[in-house]
Amino acid sequence: MPIGGRTAFLAGIIAMAGMMPQLSHAAGESMLRVYMDHARVLKLDRPVSKVIVGNSQVADATVADPKTIVLTGRSFGTTNIILLDTDGNAIVDEQILVSIDEGNTVRVFRQTDRAVLSCTPNCEQHAQQNNTTTTTPTAAAGQ
Repeated sequence: MPIGGRTAFLAGIIAMAGMMPQLSHAAGESMLRVYMDHARVLKLDRPVSKVIVGNSQVADATVADPKTIVLTGRSFGTTNIILLDTDGNAIVDEQILVSIDEGNTVRVFRQTDRAVLSCTPNCEQHAQQNNTTTTTPTAAAGQ
Protein backbone atom coordinates (compact mmCIF):
# COMPACT_ATOMS: atom_id res chain seq x y z
CA MET A 1 0.00 0.00 0.00
CA PRO A 2 1.46 3.44 -0.89
CA ILE A 3 2.28 5.80 1.99
CA GLY A 4 -0.52 8.22 1.02
CA GLY A 5 -3.02 5.37 0.95
CA ARG A 6 -1.84 4.08 4.34
CA THR A 7 -2.22 7.57 5.83
CA ALA A 8 -5.75 7.87 4.45
CA PHE A 9 -6.57 4.39 5.75
CA LEU A 10 -5.26 5.23 9.25
CA ALA A 11 -7.10 8.56 9.21
CA GLY A 12 -10.31 6.67 8.38
CA ILE A 13 -9.80 4.25 11.27
CA ILE A 14 -9.10 7.10 13.69
CA ALA A 15 -12.23 8.92 12.50
CA MET A 16 -14.32 5.78 12.97
CA ALA A 17 -12.85 5.21 16.43
CA GLY A 18 -13.80 8.75 17.36
CA MET A 19 -17.38 8.06 16.29
CA MET A 20 -17.74 4.86 18.33
CA PRO A 21 -18.65 6.53 21.66
CA GLN A 22 -21.19 8.70 19.86
CA LEU A 23 -22.79 5.69 18.19
CA SER A 24 -23.05 3.71 21.44
CA HIS A 25 -24.32 6.81 23.27
CA ALA A 26 -26.97 7.37 20.60
CA ALA A 27 -28.13 3.75 20.90
CA GLY A 28 -28.56 4.17 24.68
CA GLU A 29 -30.67 7.30 24.14
CA SER A 30 -33.65 5.26 22.88
CA MET A 31 -34.47 4.13 26.43
CA LEU A 32 -36.51 6.58 28.50
CA ARG A 33 -35.20 6.70 32.05
CA VAL A 34 -37.28 7.74 35.04
CA TYR A 35 -36.67 7.36 38.77
CA MET A 36 -39.10 5.41 40.90
CA ASP A 37 -41.79 7.67 42.42
CA HIS A 38 -40.71 10.55 40.16
CA ALA A 39 -42.35 12.05 37.09
CA ARG A 40 -40.90 12.96 33.72
CA VAL A 41 -42.62 15.22 31.19
CA LEU A 42 -42.68 14.17 27.53
CA LYS A 43 -43.45 16.98 25.08
CA LEU A 44 -44.76 15.85 21.71
CA ASP A 45 -44.79 17.57 18.31
CA ARG A 46 -48.34 16.44 17.53
CA PRO A 47 -51.40 15.46 19.59
CA VAL A 48 -51.65 11.96 21.03
CA SER A 49 -54.89 9.99 20.90
CA LYS A 50 -53.86 6.72 22.58
CA VAL A 51 -51.29 5.85 25.27
CA ILE A 52 -50.19 2.23 25.75
CA VAL A 53 -47.88 1.19 28.59
CA GLY A 54 -46.66 -2.41 28.55
CA ASN A 55 -46.65 -2.89 32.33
CA SER A 56 -48.49 -0.22 34.32
CA GLN A 57 -47.04 -1.59 37.56
CA VAL A 58 -43.55 -0.46 36.41
CA ALA A 59 -44.52 2.91 34.87
CA ASP A 60 -47.64 4.96 34.36
CA ALA A 61 -48.44 7.60 31.74
CA THR A 62 -50.94 10.41 32.13
CA VAL A 63 -52.11 12.78 29.39
CA ALA A 64 -51.68 16.32 30.78
CA ASP A 65 -52.80 17.85 27.48
CA PRO A 66 -52.86 16.50 23.88
CA LYS A 67 -49.12 17.22 23.39
CA THR A 68 -47.86 16.56 26.94
CA ILE A 69 -47.50 13.17 28.63
CA VAL A 70 -46.40 12.73 32.25
CA LEU A 71 -44.46 9.49 32.76
CA THR A 72 -44.24 8.25 36.37
CA GLY A 73 -41.96 5.49 37.66
CA ARG A 74 -43.94 3.06 39.84
CA SER A 75 -41.52 0.22 40.58
CA PHE A 76 -38.12 -1.06 39.49
CA GLY A 77 -37.90 -2.63 36.06
CA THR A 78 -38.38 -2.08 32.37
CA THR A 79 -41.43 -1.81 30.19
CA ASN A 80 -42.38 0.06 27.04
CA ILE A 81 -44.61 2.94 26.01
CA ILE A 82 -46.36 3.49 22.70
CA LEU A 83 -48.08 6.77 21.86
CA LEU A 84 -50.39 6.86 18.86
CA ASP A 85 -51.70 9.89 16.96
CA THR A 86 -55.28 10.26 15.69
CA ASP A 87 -54.42 8.29 12.52
CA GLY A 88 -53.05 5.36 14.56
CA ASN A 89 -49.41 6.13 13.69
CA ALA A 90 -46.81 5.68 16.40
CA ILE A 91 -45.47 9.00 17.71
CA VAL A 92 -43.32 7.27 20.34
CA ASP A 93 -42.38 3.60 20.69
CA GLU A 94 -39.69 3.39 23.37
CA GLN A 95 -38.42 1.26 26.22
CA ILE A 96 -38.71 2.66 29.77
CA LEU A 97 -36.22 1.96 32.54
CA VAL A 98 -37.39 2.71 36.06
CA SER A 99 -34.63 2.88 38.67
CA ILE A 100 -33.74 4.73 41.84
CA ASP A 101 -31.53 7.77 42.22
CA GLU A 102 -28.25 5.99 42.99
CA GLY A 103 -26.66 9.17 44.36
CA ASN A 104 -28.67 9.05 47.59
CA THR A 105 -28.76 5.33 48.34
CA VAL A 106 -26.99 2.91 50.62
CA ARG A 107 -26.87 -0.83 49.91
CA VAL A 108 -26.73 -3.23 52.83
CA PHE A 109 -25.58 -6.80 52.17
CA ARG A 110 -25.94 -9.60 54.74
CA GLN A 111 -25.04 -12.98 53.27
CA THR A 112 -27.79 -13.51 50.66
CA ASP A 113 -29.97 -10.62 51.86
CA ARG A 114 -29.76 -7.24 50.19
CA ALA A 115 -31.53 -4.02 51.13
CA VAL A 116 -31.39 -0.68 49.33
CA LEU A 117 -31.96 2.36 51.50
CA SER A 118 -32.89 5.75 50.13
CA CYS A 119 -31.22 8.36 52.31
CA THR A 120 -32.77 11.73 51.49
CA PRO A 121 -32.70 13.03 54.22
CA ASN A 122 -33.47 10.00 56.42
CA CYS A 123 -32.65 6.43 55.41
CA GLU A 124 -35.75 4.43 54.46
CA GLN A 125 -35.85 0.99 52.94
CA HIS A 126 -36.41 1.24 49.20
CA ALA A 127 -35.94 -2.26 47.82
CA GLN A 128 -35.16 -5.66 49.20
CA GLN A 129 -34.20 -9.05 47.72
CA ASN A 130 -34.01 -12.49 49.35
CA ASN A 131 -34.73 -11.00 52.77
CA THR A 132 -36.21 -13.45 55.24
CA THR A 133 -35.92 -11.26 58.33
CA THR A 134 -37.31 -7.83 58.95
CA THR A 135 -35.01 -5.04 60.07
CA THR A 136 -35.47 -1.44 60.97
CA PRO A 137 -34.14 0.56 58.00
CA THR A 138 -32.35 3.18 60.11
CA ALA A 139 -30.74 0.46 62.24
CA ALA A 140 -29.51 -1.32 59.10
CA ALA A 141 -28.01 1.89 57.77
CA GLY A 142 -26.09 2.49 60.98
CA GLN A 143 -24.39 -0.95 60.98
